[in-house]
Amino acid sequence: MNSLTDSYKLSNGCKIPCVGFGTWQTPDGETAIQSVLAAVKAGYRHIDTAAAYGNEKGVGDAVKKCGIAREELFITSKLWNAERGYEKTLAAFEMTMEKLQLEYLDLYLIHWPAAKGEPSVWQKINLDTWRAFEHLYEAKRIKAIGVCNFLPHHLAPLMRDAKIKPMVDQIEFHPGYMQKETVDFCNANSILVEAWSPLGTGKMLTNETLIKIAEKYGKSAAQLCVRWCLQNNTLPLPKSVTPSRIEENAKVFDFEISDEDMAAINAMPFFAGSGFYPDEINF
Repeated sequence: MNSLTDSYKLSNGCKIPCVGFGTWQTPDGETAIQSVLAAVKAGYRHIDTAAAYGNEKGVGDAVKKCGIAREELFITSKLWNAERGYEKTLAAFEMTMEKLQLEYLDLYLIHWPAAKGEPSVWQKINLDTWRAFEHLYEAKRIKAIGVCNFLPHHLAPLMRDAKIKPMVDQIEFHPGYMQKETVDFCNANSILVEAWSPLGTGKMLTNETLIKIAEKYGKSAAQLCVRWCLQNNTLPLPKSVTPSRIEENAKVFDFEISDEDMAAINAMPFFAGSGFYPDEINF
């Protein structure tokens, strides 16, 4: 990967820019608009939002204003938990498209797996939801479909009964929290892993180990984490609303982390995380 526009190829052949601009916790309206415009100006072509973020309208406004041809942009959104199920998913997708003001979506993800109660119950909910995704994909409303926060025991039953297997699994992934079992499962099944919270909601930036390693390359801890994600063959989604940091997070293609330093970062113990676990969430 040599630039923000270099891409991974999904299992269906669709190309996805190798670094995405995350918008989690970005307020809707002018903040969302200006941050996305700053990201596009910095060279990002992959924008990640979600219904639950409450900023799809602002993201859509920025896409219209940015001056970049639609086909050069890769836009992702996600289905929220309250909208699972076949019919509700179809309705929620139309609401997302209305807010984003788009004719098609590049990637649509199930935000969290249903995972509570009897397995036969939550597995059916996930499958019914996925069938709506398959319908939208086959209708060419979406170029690629996938999931978020699915662990192997969520993915395996879904894939057993699905017509089309997920192309992406977006999971929390950062130093100290690599979710190796899930990453290995995805790699074995040609599912691209996207890394949400690659900066650990900012907690990576004050870690002395990461700061020390980053200084060897003349980089920030944030840049080190984004590069580390890429060298682990995942797709990082750094987020910021500050133009200088948005630009800084994109400057990760002029250095390479050594094998020794990669091993040291990979071996870091858990020290920061969201605390959101798919089988335990209550939202």
